[in-house]
Amino acid sequence: MIRAHVIALLTIAALALLAGLLFTSVSKAAKLEPTVVLEEGIDPVLFDALLLSSDEVLIDQVEQIASAQWQTGYIPMLIEVFSYAIDRRGQDAAYRLLVEKTGQNFGSDVNKWHQWWWNQEPADVDGYAEFKARLYERIDPKFGSYFRDRQDTARIRLDEVRWGGVVQDGIPPLRSPKMIAAKKADYLDEDNIVFGVFLNGEAKAYPKRILAWHEMVVDEVGGTPFAGVYCTLCGAMIPYKTNHNGTHHKLGTSGFLFRSNKLMYDAETQSLWSTTKGEPVIGPLVGKGIQLEHFSVVTTTWGEWRRRHPDTKVLSLKTGHRRDYGEGIAYQDYFATDRLMFNTPFDDDRLKNKQEVLALRFQAAPDEQLAIDTAFLNDNPVYINAIGLQNFVVLTDKTGANRVYAHNGEAFVSYDGDATLTDKKGDRWVMTESDLTAPDGRRLARLPAHRAFWFGWRAAYPETKLIR
Repeated sequence: MIRAHVIALLTIAALALLAGLLFTSVSKAAKLEPTVVLEEGIDPVLFDALLLSSDEVLIDQVEQIASAQWQTGYIPMLIEVFSYAIDRRGQDAAYRLLVEKTGQNFGSDVNKWHQWWWNQEPADVDGYAEFKARLYERIDPKFGSYFRDRQDTARIRLDEVRWGGVVQDGIPPLRSPKMIAAKKADYLDEDNIVFGVFLNGEAKAYPKRILAWHEMVVDEVGGTPFAGVYCTLCGAMIPYKTNHNGTHHKLGTSGFLFRSNKLMYDAETQSLWSTTKGEPVIGPLVGKGIQLEHFSVVTTTWGEWRRRHPDTKVLSLKTGHRRDYGEGIAYQDYFATDRLMFNTPFDDDRLKNKQEVLALRFQAAPDEQLAIDTAFLNDNPVYINAIGLQNFVVLTDKTGANRVYAHNGEAFVSYDGDATLTDKKGDRWVMTESDLTAPDGRRLARLPAHRAFWFGWRAAYPETKLIR
């Protein structure tokens, strides 16, 4: 996937240049015809001159206008112009204005410019959404609909929405993928990482080595349609039931990120959705009470998942796409260091950026979230706690895989690292993917949980609690 980002970033100049040629006649004549007239401030079309033009006179005129009619809300526009201008003169003009008006100087480090701005009070200006639409629809015409006329619908800061380097579904989701029996999956080694899901008696496994190239699988498990969304950058695979109150949402990869977390889109309205929260955050579906139900997924090894579920199905290598699906190939440079490809507003050194945490959010605790360091869980294979009204127990098996269940005050004292949990009375509970069952038939239900990189979870939930 890193290769896709690099290729896309290398080609944006060519795409913008083509767009620039289309605008050459108006640019050279210094007659930019506005498509959106604002009551106050600069028409976003003027910033196109900095973005697309190489005409020094025109760039100077726009710079003077921008300086004279300055609004703080122009800062994110200038940062994006600075990032994508096809000509050095336009980039320099944006840079001069940034330095002059902000009193900051981060040189060519776009991430630092973004992070500084994201920690300022938001200062929206009329036309910013139109500017963003005009900028990114030159890369993919579908991008315009994400932003145009949607400034008032946004639940997240528009200036924190960054392009990830690919067109819509440029990272192709696997839809109704070919699955094979475990005994036929001779391409997998015992220690290969898989994301295992289990619902209504059916087990399925999605190898990380395949999903890293596609970042979304749209499938059914136990007769339930779902989208397994893998945000490779933030290390999270979350399965969502795609039917909500009788409506099926066809989800895809938008090409954009919010705080380095993947944003999805739905085909019908082109609303942008939070991967981490499973809800629309920009567009006409915002405010409709939509939040997709997520269910449990376990990150484990292929050998362990197959041992527990010999009848499991697993992704076939016949995906319809040509990729090197070798273990650890996709994103190998990204995973090899703690550096981020796209930054967030926060620096938090309580854990390393890419240290994995078990990420917990429950319906019984809508205003609270919890991250538990997986290294802590390895040392505490039976861990009991609560979030809001939800009591829970986390069991960590011998391979380090985590499963979370409801807890009603049972005094558990030991776990054999496999399928047996013993309480203070000596009763032995049986662990399955669905629940914990006592000898007398009492059951504790499985609760949804997934893993994530610490930085990604903290970026989505700044107030999250952390256990380490």
